[in-house]
Amino acid sequence: MTTSILRAALILGLLSAIGPFAIDMYLPALPSIGQSLGASIGAVQGSLMAFFIALGVGQVIYGPASDMFGRKPPLYFGLGLFAVGSVGCALAPDIHTLIAMRFVQGLGGCACTVIPRAVVRDLYTGHEALRLMSTLMLVFSVSPILAPLAGSLLIEWQGWRSAFWFMLGIGILGLILMATQMSETRPPEERKQSSWGQAFRAYLTLLQDRHFLGLVFIGSFGIASFFAYLANSSFVLIDHYGLTPRQYSVVFAANAASFIGMSQLTGRLGQRYGLKPMVRLATHVYAAVMLLLLLCFLLGLDQLPVLLVLLFLGYGFLGLIIPTSAILALEDHGPIAGTASALMGTLQFATGAIVMAITGLFVDGTGLPMVAGIAASATMVWLFVRGTLKR
Repeated sequence: MTTSILRAALILGLLSAIGPFAIDMYLPALPSIGQSLGASIGAVQGSLMAFFIALGVGQVIYGPASDMFGRKPPLYFGLGLFAVGSVGCALAPDIHTLIAMRFVQGLGGCACTVIPRAVVRDLYTGHEALRLMSTLMLVFSVSPILAPLAGSLLIEWQGWRSAFWFMLGIGILGLILMATQMSETRPPEERKQSSWGQAFRAYLTLLQDRHFLGLVFIGSFGIASFFAYLANSSFVLIDHYGLTPRQYSVVFAANAASFIGMSQLTGRLGQRYGLKPMVRLATHVYAAVMLLLLLCFLLGLDQLPVLLVLLFLGYGFLGLIIPTSAILALEDHGPIAGTASALMGTLQFATGAIVMAITGLFVDGTGLPMVAGIAASATMVWLFVRGTLKR
């Protein structure tokens, strides 16, 4: 791997990890937040959903803005907004204020979600882009692996509010890193061709591109299956199975490591067997594993080892699906990569928020609603692969 690809992956991976870090770090604190603020499980989950909705809505704006003004100015604005939201969350006196400030925090953090993908497309295409994306995912993995553990340690030491002060520090670090280490990848002559009117026309064009939408929803329902886990896992594993916040963070990190570890094979497997065959095979296995998990729970096997083993296996194959589907979706849209990436992110987070809301309606203190949401999302991934990536 060349030094330039490694350096780009390091910078983009760390920036991309800021938004997910703000999700993963406070997951162990969800039960204690409810107790501290006197809020129900649904209300506490609302703070997570507000963040996801903001991540989706903001990308529609950040994507075209990055095409028009360059990649760095929207990143500066987003990171500043993320810092303001972090302070608001740390000082929130009630659950309603926390939900509102999480929305503000999400609006800022989504700049770091959509723009790095466009930067990847600015720099490379094809297998080189996949190599950069998979390496970026490796750097990005610091969030789901370390964030819950760091959050659980901070929460035990200083309480749940300390997690948001730590997020403020991460946002400031991102600003410094971008200002000193990242170059602009969108040349001025290319920005002249972009406008809000063009962005609107580009969105219409993309929404009529069935192949693009099919690839986007492959990733969307894949991410939604993980969102169902994010929203419910702390309550299921801590309250239902009796794990401590620190034990929960280890379990969460194991699933993330499975996902990230397998994603590192996408470049090698894609080059050897082809990207589309790889996604097809991974989807078959992923859907089969998650449906097996659902069957076990329907048969009364509500056992922690069963849940942990099958989730670990399933999310490993999901690691082959999500980054590859994103590369395939953006492959033919280089001139509007920022806009295409924004629409992809919006649809992904909107799908995830809907799945989270539906699973939230059936919360009963057990793992069955969470497992059902995961299995349903995995089935949708399989259906979209069948319709989009035909042999």
